[in-house]
Amino acid sequence: MSRRPRAERKPPKTIYTIYSPEYFGYKEIGTTWAQSPEQVIGRTIWVSLYTLTGDFSQQHLLIRFKIVRVKDTVAETVFYGHEYGREFVRSLVRRGTSRIDLITNLVTKDGFRLRVQTTAFTYNRIGRHSWKAKTIRKIMKSILEKAASELALSQLSQEMVLGKTASDIYQEAKKVTALRHVGVTKSKVLQIPDWVYGEEKPPAEEKVERVEEAAEVREDKAEAEAPAS
Repeated sequence: MSRRPRAERKPPKTIYTIYSPEYFGYKEIGTTWAQSPEQVIGRTIWVSLYTLTGDFSQQHLLIRFKIVRVKDTVAETVFYGHEYGREFVRSLVRRGTSRIDLITNLVTKDGFRLRVQTTAFTYNRIGRHSWKAKTIRKIMKSILEKAASELALSQLSQEMVLGKTASDIYQEAKKVTALRHVGVTKSKVLQIPDWVYGEEKPPAEEKVERVEEAAEVREDKAEAEAPAS
């Protein structure tokens, strides 16, 4: 009676610690198991913005990171997209108002391709195909394309997540009709340039504030501009 051949012993799995990118604070955001570093590349993880900033009011916003390289047992990531939580989006919907959406593809200054959804909620109902809705969509597209052409993903992702892009759109679109909320509600990176997976620097590297510093600067500015009670 022939013996069954012994199965090859698989190497033991290693725990890899996942970190957010430098421009999102380089914080530990999770762990993953794998038998080799090659198996870790390409995995993604979702975390809330609250995890990165400590601001509980930002818990509704989820960010996705993708692992692009491994050093020892440290898995480094890049921004791979974000979205508003479903419950938060539902809370923005009101009767007698309108929702204006725009989905557009962008290419950043450093070669990332991404798809972005922007949404505006009005105070009063307007037609989906009215001139007001069309004008607001044109404003959204113009501001997004201009930002993408001038910024690397590291800075564009911060501006989308922390609200600067939405604020720029709001300032222009409110001239068309009264708006209750404007936000970049969803984004997804469609293509990551090859240089990201190596040790190379981006073609047009820019100095970018970390996410906590950027948030603090905007909070200080908002407090300074707020009217005295």
